[in-house]
Amino acid sequence: MAVSCISDSRELSAVLTGELDHHSAKQVMEELDRRMERELPRRLTIDMGGVTFMDSSGIAVVLRAHRRMAQLQGSVTVTNVPQQAKRVFQAAGLHRIITFL
Repeated sequence: MAVSCISDSRELSAVLTGELDHHSAKQVMEELDRRMERELPRRLTIDMGGVTFMDSSGIAVVLRAHRRMAQLQGSVTVTNVPQQAKRVFQAAGLHRIITFL
């Protein structure tokens, strides 16, 4: 799993590529935590267009980012979610609290 982050004017974009599973979730969360702590963004966009597989660990990644952004009084948007991952998020009900585009 690779995480590529770009920051501009208190907006942080994270592009994920590869498999988001229990092996890679910790790495992704640590990178997002580091970048959010350093940049203090108002808006976080997580682009999942390059994710080839996701299990329930992806829920933990997005929820953790959501909680941290709430502490920063910011928002999270998840974009380009693959069909398989979309089903996981919908089953968990995340679409009720997080914006998915």
